[in-house]
Amino acid sequence: MIVQALKWVGGIDGFLELIDQRQLPAELVKLQCRDIEQLFDAIETLAVRGAPAIGVSAAYGLVLAMQKLNPADGLEQGLKVLAESVEYLASSRPTAVNLFWALERICQNAKDFATRQPEATVQELRETVLAEANAICQEDVDMCRRIGQNGERFIQEGAGILTHCNAGALATAGQGTALSVMFEAHKNGKKFRVYADETRPLLQGARLTAWELKQAGIDVTVICDNMAGWLMKQGKVDAVITGADRIAANGDTANKIGTYSLSILAREHGIPFYIAAPSSTFDLSIKSGAEIPIEQRSADEVAFLGDRKTAPEGIDIYNPAFDVTEARDIAAIITERGVIENPNTGSISRHLS
Repeated sequence: MIVQALKWVGGIDGFLELIDQRQLPAELVKLQCRDIEQLFDAIETLAVRGAPAIGVSAAYGLVLAMQKLNPADGLEQGLKVLAESVEYLASSRPTAVNLFWALERICQNAKDFATRQPEATVQELRETVLAEANAICQEDVDMCRRIGQNGERFIQEGAGILTHCNAGALATAGQGTALSVMFEAHKNGKKFRVYADETRPLLQGARLTAWELKQAGIDVTVICDNMAGWLMKQGKVDAVITGADRIAANGDTANKIGTYSLSILAREHGIPFYIAAPSSTFDLSIKSGAEIPIEQRSADEVAFLGDRKTAPEGIDIYNPAFDVTEARDIAAIITERGVIENPNTGSISRHLS
């Protein structure tokens, strides 16, 4: 079973249903987001997470925002509400580029519609926004499948695959990015084992990735983050496959904190390191990973394990949500368009053109 992390229910007056990932794996709880403020909180508190899923959710967030409009409002007021909502949702999380990509796409599409049909009603504008959000969602579903199909050849029969954080169906509208590669290899009858880093401090690997893979019937073992190097030395890891939240023009890749360390360990042990991500995750306005903004999160995520305090009172805590893996340590980036081997500025530009 491959789960569905999010779906839109109803027409322009509908709502966004999300799996509350804060509750997994103990409970499968679904949220009904009926206004933009509720969605903002869901994104900020990681009820919904993963760059593609955040992007799709934000697109539907603009549909929610426009529900506040009255039928008598004109296009100008509709575009004003849209612009304000884009700015608001863009402030929810700073690193995942899909968020900004989806918001900008919806906004530009709405502007184009208003230019083409200046006499249209605000209700028609709302329908246009919903149609574009639906298109983004469906494209994400198709994208996930193609990433898996393009990357499954990197998983050999009997291989050990290491992954970090969660880049599965819970992180997208479809079947995931990094985990899509595994789902497709599994569909093709390959037998392999996945090692899922627990992914401190929020345990997305232990809570989410292991849960997803178990649901799909894939052999999965959870390890602590600091066990990965020893596992590699023992010869149990044949490839590392992770997702990405933003990829710079030169191929430097931001992903969940701890990914950079894995890339260095993989290089030391001669293990190929793969990134699986949609083309919308590339940010060509950023030349290298040095320019990628890194989200800093609450110290409480590190100081507490559940309700139990695990660090001394008043201690300083550093809690970046992401780190950056250099392109030189990435064997290939797998996208819905194909595979970029040994990524660099030139090969990425050609791939995306």
